[in-house]
Amino acid sequence: MTQPTPSPFSLAGCSAFVTGAARGLGFAIAQGLAEAGARVAVCDVSTGLDAAVASLRDAGHDAAGWHADVRDEASLRAAFDAAVQRFGAIDAMVNNAALTPTGSLWDVSASEWDDVLGVNLRGTFFGCRIAGRHMRKRGRGRIVNLASIAGQLPSAATAVHYAASKAGIGAVTRAFAVELAPHGVTVNAIAPAAIESPQLAGLDGALRARLAAAVPLGRFGAPAEVAAAVIYLASDAAAFTTGTTLDLNGGRLMR
Repeated sequence: MTQPTPSPFSLAGCSAFVTGAARGLGFAIAQGLAEAGARVAVCDVSTGLDAAVASLRDAGHDAAGWHADVRDEASLRAAFDAAVQRFGAIDAMVNNAALTPTGSLWDVSASEWDDVLGVNLRGTFFGCRIAGRHMRKRGRGRIVNLASIAGQLPSAATAVHYAASKAGIGAVTRAFAVELAPHGVTVNAIAPAAIESPQLAGLDGALRARLAAAVPLGRFGAPAEVAAAVIYLASDAAAFTTGTTLDLNGGRLMR
């Protein structure tokens, strides 16, 4: 009997490393990758890390977790190396860890600026470099960075240091894409708009309605929809896609 051809979107046999994955969007991404067949390394500074790993294992997935601060390259490298030791290799790296502040640009302190740029941008750079070296040696791999519509479209609702960090992720993505393309490694970014979260759920109903009305599709995105985009970019289906930023904004920004 002829065996069915494996789906190019399947991640069976692959291992993925996701930062900021103890909860929220990061956990949804880790869950989606696991459901697509990947073994998942969950990385976070949060005390919720153990619960996230337990939840994935309870669902029948092969998962493990490591605490690391993405601002500290040595800390992140130690977690990544431990995941390589655990799974044999890392096929997909997802740089998701982020701080998401709000507030006026007139009120941003120097320390807050440094914290946000440290986690969001420096952490992404370190993640790309650590995974890139590993994948370059193997001659294959996928790196997916979480950018944001905030880095492309000014908004009074978006903090300036968050927007600056997410705009910078686009530049980091393209630089690593050029550097790693000859080695069979793709590097891409995803730029979501407003995604359903506890933060959004806590907004006044009228404000939520106004924000949703600004989206041509008339709603906020779902974490699972972001996870689906990550799965695509981490899979063989995206083997000819590198250096791009995939917009995921319901038509809020069209280009």
